[in-house]
Amino acid sequence: MDTNTFVTTLYVMADDFCKALPPERRPGPSASLSRGEVVTLGVFGQWFNFGSERGFHRWAKRNLRSAFPGLPHRSQLNRLMRRYCDAIACFCLHFAELLDAARSAYESLDTCAVPSRDCKRRGGGWLPGLADIGWNNRLDSWYEGFHLLTSVTPVGVVTGFGVGSASAKDQPLADTFLALRAGGDGRLASVGRPANGAYVTDKGFEGEELHRAWLRLYGAEVICPNRRNAKNTWPKELRRWLASLRQIVETVHEKLLNTFRLSRERPHDVTGFLARLAAKMALHNFCIWLNIQLGRPKLAFADLVQW
Repeated sequence: MDTNTFVTTLYVMADDFCKALPPERRPGPSASLSRGEVVTLGVFGQWFNFGSERGFHRWAKRNLRSAFPGLPHRSQLNRLMRRYCDAIACFCLHFAELLDAARSAYESLDTCAVPSRDCKRRGGGWLPGLADIGWNNRLDSWYEGFHLLTSVTPVGVVTGFGVGSASAKDQPLADTFLALRAGGDGRLASVGRPANGAYVTDKGFEGEELHRAWLRLYGAEVICPNRRNAKNTWPKELRRWLASLRQIVETVHEKLLNTFRLSRERPHDVTGFLARLAAKMALHNFCIWLNIQLGRPKLAFADLVQW
């Protein structure tokens, strides 16, 4: 699909979605772009091909000026994205509903490291008190940044996500995530709705008492292998079977990190980071939805757009 057709399809979906949201009531003059246009540009700009926000804005000025005549300066576009961060997150979950994610037999829940800068650099960094230093097995090293928690269906649809500091452990992140899902109070739109079935996790989420508490308090059933030195160790075949179910969330993280350049995030402001993270999640779900419409493999993103 050529870029113009891709952007047009994305805009139609984003505009229809934003028109269904409650109308905005903000003082002052109207923005140069509508909410649907901001969501479209914010989501489309996450492709790895653009390299950075600056690179996308240069490309948009050359190729999208006729479609978006009100395209503002890059800094203004960033401010508009931050304003509509919740709308972008809800747009991501809108595709989860279109793709019948609620009918999934289970969801895979896992964490991922999101570096924000070299942890060996001196100083407090751009986000002191928010991003800190933690250990990641995938990187096999310490890193400074965030800890991303994602819940996905067996076909790779993101149903919810949240972030904490790099030093945050899997269990407290999951506890907050499941509590917000069960509460449904809308304080964090990105967490989505409770899973219809169980959550499949790795041993980072272990703890029988914790699992019983999650089931009692939040109605969340968590299936997690115990450690190898536990009294009732799982058979190797059962561990391999569970790992095969969890493979999908690792595939989704690879897409986010590389195809949508999450690994290259170097945020100076947490609101901007959260807006771009929501846009990456929305782009991921949109690409799955579009591939289904085109009769293509759901996660075939590399050749979806003819650049």
